[in-house]
Amino acid sequence: MADFIRTETVGRVGVLTLHDPTKRNAVNLTMNAEIGEVLDAWEADEDIGALVVTGTPPAFCAGADLDDLLADQDPEGMRRIYDGFLRVAHTTLPTVAAVNGPAVGAGMNMVLACDLVLAGRDGARFDSRFLQIGLHPGGGHTWRLARTVGHQTTMAMVVFGQVLDAAEAERVGLAWRAVDDEALVDEAVALAARAAEAPKELVARTRATIESLATITDSEAAVTHELHPQLWSMSQPAFRDLVARLKARISRSG
Repeated sequence: MADFIRTETVGRVGVLTLHDPTKRNAVNLTMNAEIGEVLDAWEADEDIGALVVTGTPPAFCAGADLDDLLADQDPEGMRRIYDGFLRVAHTTLPTVAAVNGPAVGAGMNMVLACDLVLAGRDGARFDSRFLQIGLHPGGGHTWRLARTVGHQTTMAMVVFGQVLDAAEAERVGLAWRAVDDEALVDEAVALAARAAEAPKELVARTRATIESLATITDSEAAVTHELHPQLWSMSQPAFRDLVARLKARISRSG
């Protein structure tokens, strides 16, 4: 059993729980390695089509473990601290964060690494906190946050120290929806299961298309951006089998 994460599968959804409750699930190097090993396995498993990330109560993730943070004061060392949430950010699986408690600093980075965020109505808190502890943001924090919520909310959270609850996170677009805490993980799994219904490679290619939209500047480029992936999808069994079934149904009804 891993030391700092817990895992289970619910249908085609893998649930990854950050698990170091004595440190409020702070990110450490061993946890990062465990996240990487699990995602390597789940990405290669055709029976797993989506990922939910949550934390052992009472926190989602309290940031980076301070011992590891202070031990790695060079570029290569700092990048090792980022490995866990960047592995989630770069996974080929669609991801849902079920934020069941405070997400602070690097814990916010774990939230921002996910495609979709559900926030526990009573427990979730979103707290950048870098400046408040005398630390410059890292790990792509400002870029991911600004892409998600825009310039003003990023300034409010990072520079002005504003902490958002679930309702405020939903209002500014940091969370897709606020959810009753007791239903949070179940709702996250249900959402993830919808994404997992589609063919795994099709979902991965579609997510890659969406992730690269920042490079698109006009309508013609947008059409070209989607053209080859759409042609690829039309050659795949999922689409061809559906067309065959529709044609057979039309033929029988005629």
